[in-house]
Amino acid sequence: MSFQAPPTLLTLAVQSLLKDEALAISALQDLPMELFPPLFKAAFDGRQLKILKAMVAAWPFPCLPVGALMKFPDVTTLKAVLDGVDMQLTGNFCQRVRKLQVLDLRNVHHDFWDVWAGPEDGDHSAETACHSAETACERQRRKRLHRYALRQHLKVVTDLCLGFHLDKHQAYLLQWAKKRRGSLHLCCMKMQIWGLSMDTVRKVLSIFQPDSIEELELSIAWTLSTMAHFAPCLGQMRNLRKLCLTLKHENFFRPVITPTALEGKRATEFISQFSKLNCLQYLYMTGVYFLNGHMRKLLWCLKTPLEFLSIALCKFSQSDLESFVQCQSLCHLKHLELGGVTLSDLSLVPLRIFLESVADTLQTLDLEHCRMNDSQLSALFPALSRCSQLIKVNFYDNDISMAVLKDLLCHTANLGQLILELYPAPLECYEIGYVISIDRFVQLSSELRNTLCAVRQPQSFSFATYICLECCQRSFYDAEMTLCLCWQ
Repeated sequence: MSFQAPPTLLTLAVQSLLKDEALAISALQDLPMELFPPLFKAAFDGRQLKILKAMVAAWPFPCLPVGALMKFPDVTTLKAVLDGVDMQLTGNFCQRVRKLQVLDLRNVHHDFWDVWAGPEDGDHSAETACHSAETACERQRRKRLHRYALRQHLKVVTDLCLGFHLDKHQAYLLQWAKKRRGSLHLCCMKMQIWGLSMDTVRKVLSIFQPDSIEELELSIAWTLSTMAHFAPCLGQMRNLRKLCLTLKHENFFRPVITPTALEGKRATEFISQFSKLNCLQYLYMTGVYFLNGHMRKLLWCLKTPLEFLSIALCKFSQSDLESFVQCQSLCHLKHLELGGVTLSDLSLVPLRIFLESVADTLQTLDLEHCRMNDSQLSALFPALSRCSQLIKVNFYDNDISMAVLKDLLCHTANLGQLILELYPAPLECYEIGYVISIDRFVQLSSELRNTLCAVRQPQSFSFATYICLECCQRSFYDAEMTLCLCWQ
């Protein structure tokens, strides 16, 4: 026979208030602080919008993390919350001193609700729960809201994901905040923007506090001229920690040509803004073709040591590769990705020297689709064998022979931290035109696996062919064979 614990006094009090909307709203002036969070959460779950609006207006805590309760975008609920903020800003509802400093609209877990919701099992008194909640709230304020000192302006914090058009709730929030720029600050920690024009992006950014943005992901189809005009907006994001820039452009793979004086000037205008990013640690740049010949300028603009550097689908000059060795901002790099950066025409001695310099910190190395040949990869062996902290390596899509691949595996004997190893199928597996010979692929991959297992005990590894032009799949050999769709 199952036993269900009786509801707590706190639960009964919340249920009683919610049954009478007018009573609940009129009682807010004298309601104890400890009743606000459970009452708010219950009203939110029950979509009692009038009570929500009134509770926001009377909120007695410095932070209201309402976004943690919004699992799905809802413009009606958002409007009720923002209407309550308006009432608090005007002071037309509650005579209490305004306490709310931060309205957090981010859909992330927040300990505030866990603690203030009260005990569910009845084993603790409401007073004990309230004492614990006060301690937790103070801890949250110190850890997460230290940057929001008590000021005249209310902070509204959100994450923003814009793709080709604004959703209703996004449009409503931006329009609401734009009209109230004199009385509040709209802050965005994580911003993702895909496919919008520069004018639209600049209008959106003008509503936010630029120094509140810590992570920015831009996936756009802008020209170099457009990027140069956008550059001052980027330079205002002085607290940016992570930048992901994907430039979708018809010149992704244009041949290396000498840039015109105007192109060089515009590239410099954009790159120069990196000198203002005082907190940058993670830099991802894909398809940014105008970096060719300008990597030295970019790396020397960096003010803080990077942890993660990813440059993809871009051409390097020899001087670009040499600039890695000379940059102090890369001296403690943990992750290096050069996927799709063609290295076949370059000397990799500078890359070897650079890898040796970060051997004690580097954890992941991704050189996929760099079209390296035997002699180039062999030049990296002394450095690779010293990178004892590596947990992942990726050498897919490089033109490497069976003999050099075996040599590479032997040079990984000291890399005991490796969790994931991705190697290309040896050149001997292919017929004319990179057509795979399945029998040879199976035979040679099996030999390579035996070589690897003789050196050390790998955790996860794979030998893979180039992507099949017919089905856009690879054939893999790891613990077993997985063929592309054309060979199945």
